[in-house]
Amino acid sequence: MGEAAQISEFLSERIAAGDFPSAVYLVAEKGEIKFSGALGNAVVEPETIAATIDTIYDVASLTKPLVTALLIARVFGDKSGLRPFDSFFEQCRGISNTRALVHTSGLPAWKPFYLLAEPGDLLSYETKSKRVIELIAAERDSYEPGSKVVYSDLNYLLLGFLVEKLYEGKLDAIAKKEVFEPLGLKKTFFNPPAELKREIAASEHGNRYEKQTCVENGFDASKYSWREDVIWGEVHDGNAYFLDGVAGHAGLFSTAEEVFKIAGQFLAGRSQLLTPEICKVFQTDQTPGLNEARSLGFQLAATPDSTAGKALAKNSFGHLGFTGTSLWIEPDTERIFILLTNRTHDRPLPFVNINSTRREFHRLAAAELNKL
Repeated sequence: MGEAAQISEFLSERIAAGDFPSAVYLVAEKGEIKFSGALGNAVVEPETIAATIDTIYDVASLTKPLVTALLIARVFGDKSGLRPFDSFFEQCRGISNTRALVHTSGLPAWKPFYLLAEPGDLLSYETKSKRVIELIAAERDSYEPGSKVVYSDLNYLLLGFLVEKLYEGKLDAIAKKEVFEPLGLKKTFFNPPAELKREIAASEHGNRYEKQTCVENGFDASKYSWREDVIWGEVHDGNAYFLDGVAGHAGLFSTAEEVFKIAGQFLAGRSQLLTPEICKVFQTDQTPGLNEARSLGFQLAATPDSTAGKALAKNSFGHLGFTGTSLWIEPDTERIFILLTNRTHDRPLPFVNINSTRREFHRLAAAELNKL
């Protein structure tokens, strides 16, 4: 295992161009890491700390498949079935959990619940989560359910609360017991320990992006106590931060190697946590004829303009994270492609769209694997 020169050179060029200050990549095949590398600085402000292969990243929306969808799939695997949302949350009657899993539920893409909830009444996680469920339930049918894919944090916020009901606990503790500990993960968690801060890649200087987004969407951002310092060692996403760092859509921190270990759980021949039958669900299109090809928790490479690019098979499945992370899995070859960056750090708005970088990374990585 070592660096792939062309991949490292390409990512170094993107760092020099200012797209992101650091990048860690890992490329694996049939359970074996073939290439990996770390480039740039994981922290630029308030000090300079170089990225290493063990740097911990806020993987943002990779939380959706790596924690929430995986935990729900374990319920399927136990043959106990998945009861509808309204079995647990009466106010969610009519919102389909199976559609939420593939982003066709009728719920909108995003809402700043930290602005919509009444702060004086929200002291505990339980109280805040109950209020967020009520607010999500009020957002139903922003479009006709099942008519199209609308990628939505609301879907996985609600699914995270469902996981807590199914497993009777809090999401971070459930993930630790059901996923992190069985896989021997040491640097994967919600709310990283303070003593690991210097091993973590930093994010945005304050939540300027979300504040600007709130204003542009007509929300009153003046009443909220926005973070002003560098977000470093705590979750970047505002709704996850509001929920004490633990949410079904964001909040996970991990390293490239430990993301790789979780990613292997979606491969039928390698999974310790899922049955082969359930693993196949993750490469099966659940939204045929719609604007995106989606499986349980993931987008499929068959989606037009997918960040998998043309180098990966159409039944490959993957996910992106807003902070600059991505994971793609090619099931037939058992190839795994991981790229972790912190594009939200040390950069004025707007953040760079790095989808073309992700596609080129996959092209270069597939070409290197094909040489072996």
